Amino acid sequence: MMSARKTYHQEIDELRGDLLRMGKLVEKSIAESVQSLANKDTVLAEKVIAEDDEVDQLELDIEQRCLKLFALQQPMAGDLRVIGTALKIITDLERMADHATDIARITVRLEGQPLIKPLIDIPRMAEIAQAMIHIALAAYVKGDAEMAARMCRQDDEVDHLYSQIFRELLVIMMEDPRKITQATYLLFVAQYLERIADHATNLGEWIIYMVTGERKDLNA
Repeated sequence: MMSARKTYHQEIDELRGDLLRMGKLVEKSIAESVQSLANKDTVLAEKVIAEDDEVDQLELDIEQRCLKLFALQQPMAGDLRVIGTALKIITDLERMADHATDIARITVRLEGQPLIKPLIDIPRMAEIAQAMIHIALAAYVKGDAEMAARMCRQDDEVDHLYSQIFRELLVIMMEDPRKITQATYLLFVAQYLERIADHATNLGEWIIYMVTGERKDLNA
């Protein structure tokens, strides 16, 4: 029996390790997608697009690990939430990676075009979103609901930056219709980053549920 429980706890530790690895890949994708846009680096953008397959594969691997734990270990309530939360987390992480890929594709579409404005707030949005993911996964590993709740509050800053970018790009489009196409693409980028932060907030909600058993809507 002791041997079985040891194996079970090793499986849980490996599950957490896989989640952290997936999170790091997603953080890297977000950073590199925005970097590719700021530097007009289509080679880096293509790299981000190609590496999305690795995130997708990790999602499948983690899902299989979770289902195996459900089937073979019959976890009790607390452990059940740990495994169930992992299944929710990987779905949000995969969607974040998809949005990073969307940003990289915009870099490719804008190849050869000078940027209509220096990118200041967009990289800041990306930095906050990456930090949110990092903190959320640390909260998952530690089982720290308060850390998860604090992380979710950073979404307000991302929303503020998105509103600011929206207003700036709207003014640019009104002043010079020739810039409408690129301004629209940049607006899409900001929107993808805002959605990434929303997915990070979802992580926080699931971690709070994992720890407390209570569902809270922090994405309002």
